[in-house]
Amino acid sequence: TAQILKEGIANVVLVGSEEAVKKGSEGLDISGAVVVDPATSDKTQGYIDKLVELRQKKGMTPEQAKEILLNQYLYYGVMMVKMGDADGLVSGSVCSTADTLRPALQILKTAPDTKLVSSFFIIDVPNTTYGEEGMFLFSDCGLNTNPNADELSEIAISSSKTWKELIGKEPRIAMLSYSTLGSAPLTDLTSKVIEATKLVREKCPDLAVEGEIQLDAALVPSVANKKAPESKVAGKANILIFPDLNAGNIGYKLVQRLANAEAYGPITQGIKKPVNDLSRGCSSEDIVGVVAITAAQAK
Repeated sequence: TAQILKEGIANVVLVGSEEAVKKGSEGLDISGAVVVDPATSDKTQGYIDKLVELRQKKGMTPEQAKEILLNQYLYYGVMMVKMGDADGLVSGSVCSTADTLRPALQILKTAPDTKLVSSFFIIDVPNTTYGEEGMFLFSDCGLNTNPNADELSEIAISSSKTWKELIGKEPRIAMLSYSTLGSAPLTDLTSKVIEATKLVREKCPDLAVEGEIQLDAALVPSVANKKAPESKVAGKANILIFPDLNAGNIGYKLVQRLANAEAYGPITQGIKKPVNDLSRGCSSEDIVGVVAITAAQAK
């Protein structure tokens, strides 16, 4: 929080008691942050009323809403976003992904024209010209376990929108596999990626997408010239769509650790307003990076 405020990245609202915030920030200058204590805030009753309205079909009572908002600060934070008192939420350093996303999906819902909430990492690899001068978007590396072809196509489309919003460059999407354009025998694993690529082209004909394609053919021009010489994406992909969570999670961590890359995420995409989840192993620098991306999403 101190670094975010010092660098002017975002205005910070901390949800919790004054005592807890003071204890947790001893020795740091967070005087520019706003502390909201659900137990004393004059807006809490309005949040209670709104939560009951939103969840009444699920049997939510005023008593239950009060209990939730006074004790589950993630719900309180999401209600602040819902009511326009905050632009986005970052959490997860001390709670699970499920705990972070559950209130967001219950209260904020998915964005218009979005069928699936997914996650991504912005990866910045030093000393390489691959991608967008070393910049990439990897998806999905943190949320959807084994997306089917349609879900994989939605992840790719959401990722293209995110790339344009955050990086401002034209997306070039590689639908990754262990095969490039039929170089390996057709299996359930490759057919899913082939079908997903077809669906992306049908849904968004203007997007530059290639698949199924191997990682080296997606990134390395000399390999692309041999394996996919007619492709507009091969050799210059800046968005990498992984076929499942195994591949995505392993892939981003390999690049992060072995290439000493900066990996910002996982960031969610597809929710009406930005709510982002941190790894429980995150560093303070990771938090600053995710807050910066959240601020950019909010704009």
